[in-house]
Amino acid sequence: MRGEGVRDCSMREVPRTWFSDSACASRQWRGSCRGILISGLILAQVFHVLASDAASYLQAGDASLSKGDYTIALKQYSKFIELDSSAPLGFTKRSAVYLQQRKYREALADLDRALSVDPSFFQGYLNRGRLLRQMCRFKEANQDFQKVLELKPGHTNGRKELEQSAHAGALLEQAIARFDAEEFDQAAEALEKVLDVSSECAQARLLKAKLALKKKDYSDAVAEAGRVLKLDDSDLDALLVRGNAYFYLADHDVALRHYQSGLRLDPEHGELKKQYFKLKMLLRKTKAADEALEKSKFRTAVEAYLAALEIVPDHELHNIKLNMGLCKALVQLGRGKDAVMRCSLVLEMDGASLDALEQRAEAKLLVEDWEGAVADFKAAIQQNPQDHDLREGLQRAEHALKLSKRKDWYKVLGLSNTASALEIKKAYKRLALQWHPDKNQDNKEAAEDKFREVAEAYEVLGDEEKRERYDRGEDLEEQHGGGQGFHQGFHGGGQTFSFQFEGGFPGGGFHF
Repeated sequence: MRGEGVRDCSMREVPRTWFSDSACASRQWRGSCRGILISGLILAQVFHVLASDAASYLQAGDASLSKGDYTIALKQYSKFIELDSSAPLGFTKRSAVYLQQRKYREALADLDRALSVDPSFFQGYLNRGRLLRQMCRFKEANQDFQKVLELKPGHTNGRKELEQSAHAGALLEQAIARFDAEEFDQAAEALEKVLDVSSECAQARLLKAKLALKKKDYSDAVAEAGRVLKLDDSDLDALLVRGNAYFYLADHDVALRHYQSGLRLDPEHGELKKQYFKLKMLLRKTKAADEALEKSKFRTAVEAYLAALEIVPDHELHNIKLNMGLCKALVQLGRGKDAVMRCSLVLEMDGASLDALEQRAEAKLLVEDWEGAVADFKAAIQQNPQDHDLREGLQRAEHALKLSKRKDWYKVLGLSNTASALEIKKAYKRLALQWHPDKNQDNKEAAEDKFREVAEAYEVLGDEEKRERYDRGEDLEEQHGGGQGFHQGFHGGGQTFSFQFEGGFPGGGFHF
C-alpha cells in the first residue's frame, strides 16, 4: 500500500517537455537532447525505486509495530523519513512508537516536525494535543484541539478532547490549592481525577508523591516520584521527594544517592543541601552512640543517642534503633524508670521487638515492677522459647515477685537488709516496748497485731541461719509463732529481757 509519503515521492516526475521532439528539433541541440532524455529516464527510474523503497519501509515498520518490536519499527520509519522528510506520515508513525516506549519528548519532537512540514495536518494536531494533555501541558493541548476544530469545525472528538483537557487543567489547579491549604484528602481526590485523563502528568505525580509523604505512605511516595524521574531524571523536586521517602524508610544510602544526584545538577539547591547534611549528621551521631555503647561508655552513649534523637524527632524507623540503644545504656546505668520509657517507645512502634521486650523486663526489675518484668520475659520467650538468657531472666523475675509477696521483716523492724545483728536486737527491743498490749490499752487489738508482727520478724532475723535462708528467698516453715505460745528473749546491757505470752495476749504478763 502506498501512503501519503509515497505519493509525494511518485509525483516528482521529470517534465514531459524535456523529452519532446520539438525540444530536440534543432540539429545543434539534438545531441544534447539525447543526453537529457537519457538522464531524465534514469532519474524517473530512480524516483520510482525510491517510492517503492519508501513504501516497503512503511510496511515493514507497520508490521514490526503490530508485533511490539519497537526497535525494528523505529529503524524502518526512520529510513522512510530519510527518503522523504517532507511527508508528515513518517514522523507521525515514528511518534506512535515513541509513545509505546514512553519516550514522550521524542514523540513530541516528531509531532512538531510533522506539523512543521504540513501545518494543515489535522491528525497531527489531534495526536499532539492528546500527548500534551497527558504531560499536563493543558494550555498548549487546548490550542491544538482548537486548531483541530478550526480545520474541521464540529469535529466530535476534537470538541470532547478540548473539554476534557480544560477540565483536567482546572482540577490540577484545585488539587494544588487544596494541598497548600493542607486539605489533603480533597487534594488526593482531585489528583486522581486528573490522572484518569493525564496519566503521565509529572506535576500531578509529584504532588501525589508529596501527599504520600504527608500521610507517611513512604513506599507510595517512592513509586510516584520514581515515575516522574522516568520522565525526567533531572527533576530536582522529584529527587528531593524520593530521597526524603527513602530517608523515612531508613534506607539512608539510597536517600543519600538521591540528594547527591540532585546536588550535582544544582549544588546550591537549598532543600537538597539541608536534607543531605541533616542525614550525614544523623548517621555520624548514631555511629558515635553505637560505638560508645559497644565500649561500655554508657553515659557517653546516652548523651549521643539523645543528641541524635533531637536531629529528626519524627524519623520513626530510625528512632526505634536510637531508643533501643538508649534503653540498653540506661539499664546498664541502673536508670530503670527512664529505660522502661525508652523501651516502651520502641514497642509502640515495633510491638514484636524481642530486644525491647527483654531490655524492658530488665528495666522493670530495676524499678521493682516484678509482675511487669515476668509478663515481658514471658512475651519474649513466646517468640524465642530456646533462649537461655530469657529463661534465666524469667526465673529471676518470678523469684523477685515471690519475695515481694512475703512479709518484709526488715521493713517491719524499720531496717535495711544490711542491718547488723546488734541493730536488729535494738530495733526489736524498742518496737516491742512500744507496741506491748499492756502499754496500749486504748488500742489494744491493733497493738497486739503489731507486737506479734515484731516478734515474728525478730524470730527470723534474730536467728543467723534463718536470716540467711530468708535473704536467699527460701521458704521458712516456722515463721509464725503467735497464737501457739512462744517465748522470746534477748540479752542487753548485762540484763535479760523476756517477753512471755501464753494463750494469746489477753491476760498475759509482761516482765523485764
